[in-house]
Amino acid sequence: MSVKSRRSLLFASGALLAVAAVAVPVVVGTAAADPGAAGSGNQARIVGGNQASLADHPYAVYLTDAGGNQFCGAVIVSSTSVATAAHCAKAVAKQDIRVVAGREDKRTSEGQVLGVSKVWVGQGYTDPTQGADVAVLTVRGQFDYRPAKLPDSGDAGLYAKGTQATVLGWGRIADGGARSDYLRSGEVPVVSDSECHSAYTVYDQKTMVCAGYAEGGVDACQGDSGGPLVVGDTLIGIVSFGDGCAKAGKPGVYTRVSTYAKDIEAQAKPRLLG
Repeated sequence: MSVKSRRSLLFASGALLAVAAVAVPVVVGTAAADPGAAGSGNQARIVGGNQASLADHPYAVYLTDAGGNQFCGAVIVSSTSVATAAHCAKAVAKQDIRVVAGREDKRTSEGQVLGVSKVWVGQGYTDPTQGADVAVLTVRGQFDYRPAKLPDSGDAGLYAKGTQATVLGWGRIADGGARSDYLRSGEVPVVSDSECHSAYTVYDQKTMVCAGYAEGGVDACQGDSGGPLVVGDTLIGIVSFGDGCAKAGKPGVYTRVSTYAKDIEAQAKPRLLG
């Protein structure tokens, strides 16, 4: 079994950029690692999903390198910050990360492109399979778009087995699939902790949550890492890793946002303008 993050590999000026956690040993297929990413023209979108609208999900954004190559997703959590996966934040130097907001179709110039001034990574993060796969990026400027809500102590029921959630991203539609120009979404049910542990021995119910169908068919994929898993407008997960994409018996694994909500909120407080 080869578990991988679901981030894209980046190609710049014809040279492959080495990206941390692209092929994480023992990790199932993280939504970030995308061997045919941006410059290669082989990146795609949510597997088994549909085209989505930023009118419904204005907090969905994506990350590019300085050359404009999309490698991960992210989610607006305040007027000045986005949450993403730690392995995405560590994939590209801070000065080269760009956050693209309000751009449903990547072929357009709509929305905003903001640089990053600060990167916070979950304490103790080493790789997606060990948990703490969460990061907050503070941008230079402010977003014009509504943030997602963070879960609170009264939202424990959102993690109950069978809860229907929505995963969003611009990643592959299948392993090796073609690149998507549009935001995509997929509806997936939350999976019980016991079922997820049966699928992944590395599963940690404190830091992770799984979502997907027993028969597979709908899932995040390469290029989607760092993107949101939401119930309504509440962020319950961040795309982290998986075994391939949409395989039967192999649900997607997400960072459990409720565990890190206070940290995210603290890091995401808008800067005071003086």
